[in-house]
Amino acid sequence: MITITPSAAQQIRIAATGSDCDEMGLRIAVRRDADGSLHYAMGFDEARNDDVIVASEGIALVVAPAQTELLDGMTLDYVEFEAGDFRFIFINPKDAAAAVAPEGGCGDENCGGTGGKP
Repeated sequence: MITITPSAAQQIRIAATGSDCDEMGLRIAVRRDADGSLHYAMGFDEARNDDVIVASEGIALVVAPAQTELLDGMTLDYVEFEAGDFRFIFINPKDAAAAVAPEGGCGDENCGGTGGKP
């Protein structure tokens, strides 16, 4: 379903420890806009009864059931855009904006809206 790269997993662990969220999962949320592009959000959260839990690289990902279809096949990576500018990116074959983005990422300079932090 969802894949996390080793570099993203390492950064997520660092953020979880720094936020005292080691016992929480990382919730991934997505919405599709009218133009077909996908917008993502993520943050540490407790799982609800109907949530889907996916493990990747030792990270528990929490996803609402209604969003599993849009997130299926997505990869979460943590990359350096420019010297010292690290960001999470969502690479999703279902994202219409990604198909036209020259870097092949999420097609948005604010990829995921996290500013480099979960």
